[in-house]
Order: sequence, then C-alpha cells, then structure tokens
Amino acid sequence: MTDIAGYTFDQQLAQSPVSTAELDRLLSTLLWTDDDSAALARAGAVLEPRIEEVLDVWYGYVGSLPHLVASFNGADGRPSGAYLAAVRNRFGQWIRDLCTRPWDQTWLNYQHEIARRHTDAMGDTDHITSDQTHVPLRYLIAFIWPITATVRPFLATGSDPADLDAMHTAWFKAVTLTVCLWSQPYDPSRW
Repeated sequence: MTDIAGYTFDQQLAQSPVSTAELDRLLSTLLWTDDDSAALARAGAVLEPRIEEVLDVWYGYVGSLPHLVASFNGADGRPSGAYLAAVRNRFGQWIRDLCTRPWDQTWLNYQHEIARRHTDAMGDTDHITSDQTHVPLRYLIAFIWPITATVRPFLATGSDPADLDAMHTAWFKAVTLTVCLWSQPYDPSRW
C-alpha cells in the first residue's frame, strides 16, 4: 500500500453506487477503446517522473483563483496549508491510479470515496473543519479542461505527434470519466 495520509484505495470502502455495468456504459458513451487504455498507460509512464511538476502547475492555477482555493479553507476562512499538502499527495496518487489501476469495483469504490470527499465528507479525511461544505459541482466540471490542457506539454516530451494526440485524448476521456463518477453524490436520485 502507498504510504499517503488519507489514501485508502486498498482498504475496505463502502460499495460505490455505480456498478461496473454502469461504468461500461459510461466508457462506451466516452467512445473508450482498447487503444485509449494503451495510450493512457503510456501517458502514465511519461507523467510518473514529472508528477510533482504537474501538481505545481495545477496548484498554481488553483491558488491563483480565490473561488477555487476556497475549497481548501480551514474554519478561519483561509486556505489551510496542511489541507493543501495532504490533498496534493493524494492528487498525485490519483494520476498514478487513473493511468495504471484496473477500472474495476475496487477502483469504483475509491472514486466514490473521492466523490464523498468533495461533498458530505469534505475535510473529514484530514480532520479539517472548513468554512466550505462542498466543492461546487460547477468548478469540478469546469476543472476538466485545465487538468486536460495543462498535461499536454508534459506528455509531449519525446512523443511523436500521433502518440501525443492519442495519450492526450485518452487522458481527457479518463478525466471526464472521473468527474462523471465524482458527480454522483451531488444528486444521487438523478445521476
């Protein structure tokens, strides 16, 4: 198991309300292919040694926008450095998991746990009392593009144009899938 505070992938978690059959339907909706799976694995290998640099870019972006960094507020209404650091470690592991783990029931269960941490359990993992009750869904959805666009330069290192496009497309689809799954607790009855 990876030694990251609050990282509970391999622990017994609540069953995701999203079934593997529903996951398959989402993947078909995203036009996911075996080529995408292979391209995402290649993307993971390219990103692995540069994850901290990727996180620097993402955290710079989030930190520059008060409405986004507010999701990391403590009880005093100011961003919590400890909370930002703890989430950063898990965010890096999310990159690894997205690119290398099988998308099975265990993976779905952990995606649901991440989703809860954006909603009703926000701050619980790191014992942070926040002045925020959830990450607004609109920002989670809008964040798909920055997380996709900012990864392309990292994937470009040593990649031919066709492979770069394949890896970037697979990354975009995978990020979109993740946010789809993370949206479930926001309105379970309509998901």
